[in-house]
Amino acid sequence: MTALTTLNSTRYLALDALRGFTIAMMILVNTPGSWSFIYPPFAHADWHGCTPTDLVFPFFLFVVGSAMYFSLQKHALRLSLPLALMILRRSLIIFVLGLIFNGLLGGWEDLRIMGVLQRIALAYAMAAFIVLGVTRTGVYCIGLCLLLGYWLLLTMNNHADPYGLHTNIVVELDIALLGAEHMYSGKGVPFDPEGLLSTLPAVVNVLIGFELTRFLVVQPDRLGSLYRLLALGALGILLGLAWNIWLPINKSLWTSSFVVYSAGYFCLALALFVWIVDIKKIQWLSAPFIIYGSNSIFIYMLAPFWVHGYTYIHTNATGTTLYEGLFLQLATLLPPAMASLAFALLHVMLFWCVSWVLYRHNIFIRV
Repeated sequence: MTALTTLNSTRYLALDALRGFTIAMMILVNTPGSWSFIYPPFAHADWHGCTPTDLVFPFFLFVVGSAMYFSLQKHALRLSLPLALMILRRSLIIFVLGLIFNGLLGGWEDLRIMGVLQRIALAYAMAAFIVLGVTRTGVYCIGLCLLLGYWLLLTMNNHADPYGLHTNIVVELDIALLGAEHMYSGKGVPFDPEGLLSTLPAVVNVLIGFELTRFLVVQPDRLGSLYRLLALGALGILLGLAWNIWLPINKSLWTSSFVVYSAGYFCLALALFVWIVDIKKIQWLSAPFIIYGSNSIFIYMLAPFWVHGYTYIHTNATGTTLYEGLFLQLATLLPPAMASLAFALLHVMLFWCVSWVLYRHNIFIRV
């Protein structure tokens, strides 16, 4: 039995493959051998602008929306108390796992409250209740209001540059609500790229993923879907670039222009996978990604916990960690940046093997 035929026939295989590709990219960009040695495309933009790496997290939110469609469709997209409790339970579990990864077990004093998993949890829950609570037209209206409303909020301060690192309303609100000691400070100052206010436009990423999936699953004409996705992709990128004139494309602030711009690239990527999986049916290329995406949330949460564990294992008396030791071994064979990339690629392959074992035994772990 092949990888493709073992999948539920009601699934949209191009979406499953894109989900797996996104997971592979998240592991690739989040697991370098050394953050001091990475190629420019694998680094985030310093502030304004967008690199390929900046597109990975919004892609994941899009595929969260895609998976959410199939999950909620089982309940006929009708809100009920059991379904509401399921959504809240799932969101709470993901949020708490994010806190644990941030060091919850080590104490509360300087614990970072927000993070990637926390944003996924909040955006998923808010998007789920939106699609269950309003009509399809209502979803579009709420999404538009979130984007325009967030743009308006960003301009509501007294600074000359409302989009600067030190002068934006996002950091001001996060400090007021979370406290500087509970925020990320990787840019030298307390600023959380997965903050509270900037999670609002991220909800739109999930909604777009949901609505694209709702559109695709009822379209029997795959070639027609491909053309529509190409058109939507080009439109999203052009709108994002045009909006960038007034509202900079900025992942850290998760600006509305960034949402639209990233949505454009997601549509193009999805079009590519529709062509590979559904039109050309290139199984040798699509099957590995479909397998990778079969336990996407679990693998994504396992990867950072696994790799973070290397830092607690010391390989010699000088205190070199297993993480550092593995990279240093690769660096004896390759230039530093290439060794760092090889370290990440090895982990992409490692977690694909984990995905394959789970898939082979029909184990599908859901949060």
